[in-house]
Amino acid sequence: MITVNDVSLQFSDRKLFDDVNIKFTPGNCYGLIGANGAGKSTFLKILSGEIQPTTGNVALGPNERMAVLKQNHFDYEEYTVIETVIMGHERLYEVMKEKDAVYMKEDFTDEDGIRAAELEGEFAELDGWEAEPEAAVLLQGLNISEELHQQKMSELTAGQKIKVLLAQALFGKPDVLLLDEPTNGLDIQSINWLEEFLINFDNTVIVVSHDRHFLNKVCTHMADLDFGKIQLYVGNYDFWLESSQLAAKLKSDSNAKKEEHIKELQDFIARFSANASKSKQATSRKKMLEKITLDDIQPSSRRYPFVQFKPEREIGNDLLQVDDVTVTIDGKTILDKISFTLNRDDKVAFIAENDIVTTTLFRVMMGDLKPDSGTVRWGVTTSQAYLPKDPSKEFESSLTILDWLRQYASKEEDDNTFLRSFLGRMLFSGDEVMKPVNVLSGGEKVRCMLSKLMLSKSNVLVLDDPTNHLDLESISALNEGLMAYTGALLFASHDHQFIQTLANRIIAISENGVVDRSETTYDEFLENKDVQEKLNHLFTGN
Repeated sequence: MITVNDVSLQFSDRKLFDDVNIKFTPGNCYGLIGANGAGKSTFLKILSGEIQPTTGNVALGPNERMAVLKQNHFDYEEYTVIETVIMGHERLYEVMKEKDAVYMKEDFTDEDGIRAAELEGEFAELDGWEAEPEAAVLLQGLNISEELHQQKMSELTAGQKIKVLLAQALFGKPDVLLLDEPTNGLDIQSINWLEEFLINFDNTVIVVSHDRHFLNKVCTHMADLDFGKIQLYVGNYDFWLESSQLAAKLKSDSNAKKEEHIKELQDFIARFSANASKSKQATSRKKMLEKITLDDIQPSSRRYPFVQFKPEREIGNDLLQVDDVTVTIDGKTILDKISFTLNRDDKVAFIAENDIVTTTLFRVMMGDLKPDSGTVRWGVTTSQAYLPKDPSKEFESSLTILDWLRQYASKEEDDNTFLRSFLGRMLFSGDEVMKPVNVLSGGEKVRCMLSKLMLSKSNVLVLDDPTNHLDLESISALNEGLMAYTGALLFASHDHQFIQTLANRIIAISENGVVDRSETTYDEFLENKDVQEKLNHLFTGN
């Protein structure tokens, strides 16, 4: 359990939190949500003790241990993988190292024998004999194979290091677990494994994530950071979102309609209470939901951008033909004789165990990278617009946002009033449009790129991890805009809900080949046993 008492945090003239009082209890998973810049990661740092609040305090239960997902995977380069995981339990690791040092002494004394006995006792109390087997199970669940467990962290890829740090946080059954964007960089199988781990985790979890499906799957409560306060709600993200929108609607409606909407809220709560994500908590959640009143739910202050893509012309019969494309980077084969044909009505999600595979494929498609062999042929009626995974090169100038976007406007659109209005709908209002693009945040750059894509009026969109850097509000707006898009869509994403609601075709790619399924949803794709066997071969070679 972790208790937050009267916590406030102020930076110069800005107060980020004000008098926050919350108790996070065992057996629950809390999704911490809020707009970009609201202070979610900062609040986690206050909980972990990395940042001291201006007022108030944070208290753990007696003899409880907290684990935090580390963000810098270069901190452990000289340690083995298995050792890095065990370091997640700091006291256990200290006992192990001291115990080894005592036994290594050449002049072993009686005092050393007494100390060794004390350490052995504490080692047993901390389940030290199960440490390596538990660490190995966690690593294997995250697709870190056994042959890597004794290698140094410096020998692993960036994606593998991310998984090791996640295993480190999960290790040793911490009483409180703090996870900031735990699904970032994870493949499909690892995300599914993590979801099941957290669903069955009996202690306290507080998680920040932009993955709506993940929040819906694992969370029992939402901690909404808004108005400088944090309000707890029973239920998952969808429950919070719908109830928040309903509260906003009620606030704007006349009193005459209140009774009707109160009944709507009650029906909504009843529907959600029957679908608890954790069956063992269903009864208690239902009782808590039944106690919710209209006054418990506040409308949000968040803003949603307006995203709408309108292609200038329809696509003819041919969309894209990829034939025997092979790409080798630094001596490693990334794509090996990849072939497929796309049709005009396709909304294709490309998935891979490693993001470099999909990114490389998109770069080849867009002519940004020449393959070693093979060809890419677009239909003559197609016009493509591309959002790269890392759009930084687009923002190296000192142009203002207004003048940057002007480069992509047609003659009719090259008007300050039109461009300011357009940017306003993408949440760049007033003097913000005069900000130089080379100082923009990741989320601001993506919103600029989406603005550019909307002005292009292209009938094919190629999007490489488009939800990266976006907050939940922008992700929802982009999702809705793409659902209404009538052109062809080719994209890569780790967002389950994004793929499920957009894709009608899934193409999985690795150096071992392609698994291609048309006329399917993402959930159907993942639930198909035949597909799963092929994916296992595709990603492991077995």
